[in-house]
Order: sequence, then C-alpha cells, then structure tokens
Amino acid sequence: MTATLIPPATAQAHRDPNVLRWLGAYTSSMLGDSVYYLALSWAAVQAGSPAQAGLVMSASALPRAVLMLGGGVVADRFGPRRVVIGSDAVRCAAVLAVAAVLFLTSPGLWPLALLAMVFGTVDAVFMPAVGALPARLTEKGQLARVQGMRGLAIRLASVVGAPLGGLAVALGGAPAAFTLAGLLIALSLPLLISVRVRDLPDEETEKTEQTEKTEPGDAGGDGSGATAMAPTGPHAAATVLDAARPDMGAIARGPAGSHATATGTDLAGPHAAVTATDHLAGPYTATVTDLAGAHAAATDRVGSHATATATATDPVGPHAAATDPVGPHGGVTVSAPAASRARAADPVGSPVRATAWGDLKAGLRYIRRHRVLAPLMVAIALGDLGFVGPLNVGLTLLADRRGWGAAGMGWVLAGFGAGAGAASLLLTVRGRLPRAGLVAGYAIIAGCVAIGALAYVPGLVAAVVTAVLVGLLTGLSGAMCGALLQTQADPAYLGRVTSVSSLVSLGLTPLSMPFAAAAIGAWGLGPVFVASAVVCGLGGAVALAVPALRRAELPG
Repeated sequence: MTATLIPPATAQAHRDPNVLRWLGAYTSSMLGDSVYYLALSWAAVQAGSPAQAGLVMSASALPRAVLMLGGGVVADRFGPRRVVIGSDAVRCAAVLAVAAVLFLTSPGLWPLALLAMVFGTVDAVFMPAVGALPARLTEKGQLARVQGMRGLAIRLASVVGAPLGGLAVALGGAPAAFTLAGLLIALSLPLLISVRVRDLPDEETEKTEQTEKTEPGDAGGDGSGATAMAPTGPHAAATVLDAARPDMGAIARGPAGSHATATGTDLAGPHAAVTATDHLAGPYTATVTDLAGAHAAATDRVGSHATATATATDPVGPHAAATDPVGPHGGVTVSAPAASRARAADPVGSPVRATAWGDLKAGLRYIRRHRVLAPLMVAIALGDLGFVGPLNVGLTLLADRRGWGAAGMGWVLAGFGAGAGAASLLLTVRGRLPRAGLVAGYAIIAGCVAIGALAYVPGLVAAVVTAVLVGLLTGLSGAMCGALLQTQADPAYLGRVTSVSSLVSLGLTPLSMPFAAAAIGAWGLGPVFVASAVVCGLGGAVALAVPALRRAELPG
C-alpha cells in the first residue's frame, strides 16, 4: 500500500478536510469499539458463568500489554497510516466472522475468547499507530488542537456507543450487536484510505530550518555560540563558523547513519571546538585543535595538519566508518551508528537494516535520554496509577455504600465525562495553551485534590460537581501531556513513544484495580482515595520539579 504524500499543511486542523476525514474514521472506529465491548460482555454472560465472562473480557489484556512495545516498532517501521488501516481491517473481519458464527450456531465461549485475544493483539499495534498518525497529517503547531479533537471523539464514542450497542442487542441479540460493531469499524476504512499523509522532516531538519531563520549571533540565545545543522542525506557536509568569541564550542548535528562531515572554521580565536551530537543514537564529540596555534579548523588555514576524530557507540548494528577529506591537509574520521529509523552504511557503503529489537532499544534509549519525554512518562504513569483505582473500583463501591445506586453512579460518571469533554473542547478551540508543562503539572495536582475529596462529599449533587472538576482537571492535564508527547517526540520515534505511554496507561495501571479493591476492603474508602490522590499528585510534582518539562511549550 502506498501512502499519498502531501506538502506541509497550512490550514488549521479543525478546518482541514484531510484531518476531518481522519477524525471521522477515528470516531467511527471508536464507536465500533464501544459497541463491540458491550456485545462481547453480553454474549459472554449469556454463554457462561460470571467468572467465565470475566475471563473472556480480560483475555485481550495480556496480548495487548505484552506486545504493545513491539507495536510501536511496527508503527514506526511500516508507517502509522498503513498499520491503522490494516488493524481496522483485521478487527472488522474478526468481528463480522464471530457475528456470523453466533448467528448460525451456539458455539459457547471459545469464539468469544479467541475474538478478545485477536482484539488485544491488534490493539497492541493499533494504539501506537493511532498516536503517531496525527503528526503525519498536520503541522506541529496544530497537534495540540488535534489532541483536543481526538478527545472529543473519544467522549462522543463513549456516550453514544453504549446506547447504540444496547439497542442492537435488544433488537437482534449479540449477533446484531457484533454486526453493527463490524460495520462501524468498516466505515473507517474508506475514510482512512482517502487520508493523505505528509513525509515529515526529522527532528534535525526542523532544527536546521529554525537555525536558518536565526540571525548571526542569536544562535546560542545569548549571542555567543553558533549552530549549524547537517542535511539529512548521506555524506552530508556542515560548515560551522564561530565568528563571535574565541574558544566557543560550535555545534554540528547530523543524522545517525549518514557520513556527516563537519568543517569547523574559527574566525575569532584559537582552539575552537566542534561538537557533533547525534540525538538518535547517543552523543559523540569531535574536538579540532590547530597544531600551529592560529585558527583551529578541520581545514587548516595556516598549513598544519589538523585532524579530528569522532566516534559513536553503535547500539544496534555494525559500525559504519567513513573517512571524508575536509581539506588538503586534514581529515575527519567518523564512526557513525546504524540508525534505527533509516539505513546505515557499513565500511564499504552497503546498506544495513537495523533489527526490530534494535529499533525497540533505540526507542527506549531515545525516551530515556530526552529531557522532556523521560519525566513526562513518569508523570503520566503516576497520574494514571492514582486515577484508575478510585474512578473504576472506588466509585462503584462509593455509590453502593452511599445508597446512590446505579443511577447515581451514572450521574457521577456523566459529570466526569462532561468535565473531560470541556477540557478537550477548550484545546480544540484554542489550539494551544501557553506554558503547557506548567499547566499540566498544576492541573494534575489540583485534580488529585478533587479525587481525594470525592470520598468525603456529603451527597450526590456534591459528588457530581466534584466529578466535573475531576474530569475537567484530569482531562486538561491529560490533553496537555498528550499534546506535549506529540510535539516533543521526533516523528520517526512517535510510534514507540506512544507505545510506552499506552503501555503505562492501558497495560500496567489497570493491574492496580484489584489492589485498590482489596485496600478499600481493609482500610475503607477515605484512606484509599487519599492515598491514590497522593500518588496522582506525585505526577504533578514531577512535572513541576523537572525544569525542562515545567518550561515545555506547545508550538503555536
């Protein structure tokens, strides 16, 4: 399948027909998911005992959690659009096949369990691809708005999907509900096929463009440094000029796997250092020192033989070494790491393809070394861990002990959904909020206070109002974290970055629910809600304590 490429978008995301086609496909797919889960639970309860139905419903969790990180590698290797289309096609075929089986026979639980496992496996590649796809549809400055639009689609699917599935079950039983789910997922396919994607430049090229727009003397932010970016192709050359001050380090950045030649010319003083930083595989440093003591340069201006050597550790494959002449009297020897996102060159120039395992390790290393993404993942993990228990297990027990019943719990959940929807709408309309990292940190902390207070509210009305605040604040912090993840990550790594955040949110934090239920039984609702709020608040503390995350901004 060949993706249709388009030039960089200029329209706002909510007015871009291409983005709106993607949004329609995503909404249809989410509606199908909502109907599917209702149909699966109904069919499982009808075919077996409650315990057996619980096993069927949880059958998708294990393959989803185990394969999620690998799904991020698949999304980055094959492209998110292609992976999303393939995932929806498989899910559609599986659901319709089970609908046909249930319509013709009464096979018991085994086709339901198999369907759940297929869904869990496909979700492991679908979720990272869905997270990576928006970056191929619009500019970085519009990704925050897209995040808000995606949040609105999720809220719409959760509000409309369940009643729609219930109506299908009432009219035709589980086979009709499965058929409806399959048709809704199938509706997303032509929309996705019509979506056009952009071939985005990598992180280094974007920095190059920003540098080209910077006036001399402004590259370092204080008028002291100079920055040059190498092009993204192989054997790319970058000339670095330090014309402002002596002994200042100039920075050259080139893609991993390319034979980037950096020529440092110091016009102001001796011993200028050229530092080449590979953000994809790890830093390496080349220092050029003029042997004659005049102008330090790889191309020596006074006749001495200046030579620089740059070495990088190759985490994923054989070293690609090249010696490129810089001038008549000097040379640069470069050992470049094989890149996980492209092809590296071996000593004789033949292409070497990184392995999937190498891609995965490179993605995890990229997150660990990123100044914003690493603490952001910790903040997301702590925030979700403190949120899942009270809002899934605790709320049911709270409604039961306060005598609110199922209707009261429904009102509380509706309040939460309204607040979260309002946060998504705000981001959709505004497009971005200033000081996103700071907003996310304070929103997490304020939201955790509302979570802790939920266990102590005196009545249903107060609980609904508190739930609206919880939804608004956690929805805002979630949208900010999602938008920062989208805009801070290099698009080539976005599938793997999304897979890590999805694993934390959807794969690991649900495991806290049994512990939350046991803790409520042992210590009561109040202490458990407060403890969960403290864990959630730690995520906000991380966001505020790490300067790079606290100062992170959304492009606008």
